[in-house]
Amino acid sequence: MHVVQVDERVAPAGDPDRNLTHLRESLGSAPLTEDHLHAMPVEQADLEAGARSYARTLEQIGGTPPRIDLAHLGLGPDGHTASLVPDDPALDVLDKDVAITGVYMKRRRMTLRYPMLNRSRRILWLVTGADKAAMLLRLRAADASIPAGRVSQDQALVLADRSANGEKS
Repeated sequence: MHVVQVDERVAPAGDPDRNLTHLRESLGSAPLTEDHLHAMPVEQADLEAGARSYARTLEQIGGTPPRIDLAHLGLGPDGHTASLVPDDPALDVLDKDVAITGVYMKRRRMTLRYPMLNRSRRILWLVTGADKAAMLLRLRAADASIPAGRVSQDQALVLADRSANGEKS
């Protein structure tokens, strides 16, 4: 098994803003060696070169064009997913599997692009919180006006808590 990142904030190693920091904590004592956990190279000075390098890593793991078995995604209250955020120029990058975004919430990010995500064999959405209820409806409707709505729903499963579904506890 190989674990790849869907997106990552440009921040130093071990920074609490890094998804990798939380991923390693979540995996805990899982029997996964470091050569099977593929961190996005966001500490490189040349982020574009890092994105190209990560795309090559994905090809080594998942073939050409690369496919991943399962993409785990979240949904932001503004409709973003995988650092694909509203109005970012990276939204329209369709000729690369990995791209660099502009600044969002004080950080640039490296992210998988729609072509890569949409080749995933399965998509698992985990959506929590009442602040996501409106966007969850739009996601389920495949509303392409929000970034998350541009991710293929063909092989997707959405797990949402009651508050995200608009239910009162």
